[in-house]
Amino acid sequence: MKAFVYILFSEKLNRFYSGITTLEVDQRIQNHINKVYGKFNFTQKADDWILFHFIECQDLPQARKIEIHIKKMKSSTYLRNLAKYPEMSDKLLIKFKS
Repeated sequence: MKAFVYILFSEKLNRFYSGITTLEVDQRIQNHINKVYGKFNFTQKADDWILFHFIECQDLPQARKIEIHIKKMKSSTYLRNLAKYPEMSDKLLIKFKS
């Protein structure tokens, strides 16, 4: 089952949010915007989330490893570079191959 790592951006908060899903990415974003995930979810703080970048993975375990790596980086510059340089995403897919 394919999975995705996705990165959202809110201009209102000037913040990024990264997550994983087995749903289609557009559907997952709509769930965040429509506040499907409960009132204590971080994405509830804004309603202007846009898809900034996504990586299609082989499966959920690979997506989870890449998501953890991205979150450990704690860097908006790193996230911007992921979107700017596609080879970075390709290298992550190789590094965290299931």
